[in-house]
Amino acid sequence: MTGEVSIGGVFVPTLLLLAILAMVIAALVIRLLSLVGGYRYLAYKALVDLAIFVLVFGGLFFLSIKFGFHP
Repeated sequence: MTGEVSIGGVFVPTLLLLAILAMVIAALVIRLLSLVGGYRYLAYKALVDLAIFVLVFGGLFFLSIKFGFHP
């Protein structure tokens, strides 16, 4: 794979697609964390939200490499 995906004839970078997917998954995790009251024990909500996104994005990146989709 060359690092790009053709969507309707438009080449989109794979990292952009992974970032969008990571945003969706991170939003679900953040929503779940707020529903169970996990933010009561954390000092900086925005920093935790960013860390969740980075962890999800990194995980998706390494999974894409493992399964042969090289960004």
